[in-house]
Amino acid sequence: MDRRIEETASAARTAESEASLLGRVAAGDRRAFEMLYRVYFPRLARFLQRMTRSVPLIEEIVNDTLLVVWQKAATFDGSCKVSTWVFAIAYRKACKALHALDEPAGDAVDECVGDDAGRPDWRFEQQRLAHAVDAAVAALPLAQRAAFQLTFYHDMGYAEIAEIMECPVNTVKTRLFHARRRLATLLEGQLEIRP
Repeated sequence: MDRRIEETASAARTAESEASLLGRVAAGDRRAFEMLYRVYFPRLARFLQRMTRSVPLIEEIVNDTLLVVWQKAATFDGSCKVSTWVFAIAYRKACKALHALDEPAGDAVDECVGDDAGRPDWRFEQQRLAHAVDAAVAALPLAQRAAFQLTFYHDMGYAEIAEIMECPVNTVKTRLFHARRRLATLLEGQLEIRP
């Protein structure tokens, strides 16, 4: 129980810190923007990687998103967390970029990074599972895929996701329900326990 209290307190300190940084960015503080950029670039890149599957597109969207953060920092009203505001900008930028593409998003999958040279069978199995899960998530419709990622990869709650995606909380729940169902169908037989 104490661990949860510590995690909640840490999250609150982080949110306050990010809000403070954003306030400094609004005042034109370039160092504060650099700090915010370093915090959000990897988080946004991870989120967008699973949405777009295109490294050049990811970098473009992240940079466009953070440019908007720099330009519009003064408009942040504090009605949500800074992360919610930033991810909402990134989500909208990604949706626009994906709709503008003539081709579907690619199927590039990151190679498994690890040091299990002594267990090639285990490593192969982990890679196989990672490829299967990535392919299944990539097969989801964009709205379901985004809701799934924000929930499971970024630990966001329904209300925060609804704010990012600009839809009702029940729509987020419905999208996640259908995403889980679709993933279960797509991964059927892939995740069985092997000796």
